[in-house]
Amino acid sequence: MLKVENLDVFYGGIHALRGVSLQVNQGEIVTIIGANGAGKSTLLRAISGIVHAKNGTISFQGKTLNSLKPDAIASLGIAHVPEGRKIFAPLSVLENLEMGAFLIKDRKVFQQNLERVYALFPRLKEREKQRAGTLSGGEQQMLAIGRGLMMNPKLLLMDEPSLGLAPVLVSSIFSAIREINASGTTILLVEQNAHKALKLAHRAYVLETGRLVMEGPADKIARDPSVQQAYLGRKGRAVAQA
Repeated sequence: MLKVENLDVFYGGIHALRGVSLQVNQGEIVTIIGANGAGKSTLLRAISGIVHAKNGTISFQGKTLNSLKPDAIASLGIAHVPEGRKIFAPLSVLENLEMGAFLIKDRKVFQQNLERVYALFPRLKEREKQRAGTLSGGEQQMLAIGRGLMMNPKLLLMDEPSLGLAPVLVSSIFSAIREINASGTTILLVEQNAHKALKLAHRAYVLETGRLVMEGPADKIARDPSVQQAYLGRKGRAVAQA
């Protein structure tokens, strides 16, 4: 579905991504793990057209994305749930969801997508008239994901969905991600909680200082000693070995 080949991205003089190549197949959850500053978010921004690659190609279902603007990329079926949620705080929950559906012209399709989001996150239905900025952190993350789902994407890019959330909410968010995937949406997940990400994903890539250093089935990556030491810690090693 998605293919990235030999991607180089610069921020001024900083070489943020160095020859990155990866693929995401239809129906998968693929996760990218790595330390802060490794280039994970930059990779998602390049795919969604927010930043531009100096070298390399990005293609989605056979169509090259490099020269397209973000709205054109979104219209192909790629939605981006950004790090930090980036909700529209002064707007209501419903208005935020409507913003996510700006490409949907059919009112019936809009309503179906809205009902899907409310079924996944009932709390959003309860708070649909509430200003988004007054929601809790977990509710804001639900809203950010729901907004991405409103266009019924083929591929959902998710950037650090568990960041800053209490453990009980992290589990809830990961359950929702599993359900979204089970309903047919392919997911490319950037996540600092490597233990949960590797447990959820089908395949994984490890990104270090802009370079991909490892790839493979997520359970195999979780058992790798270097990954256990760098990202999983003692608890992760025990789980990976179980």
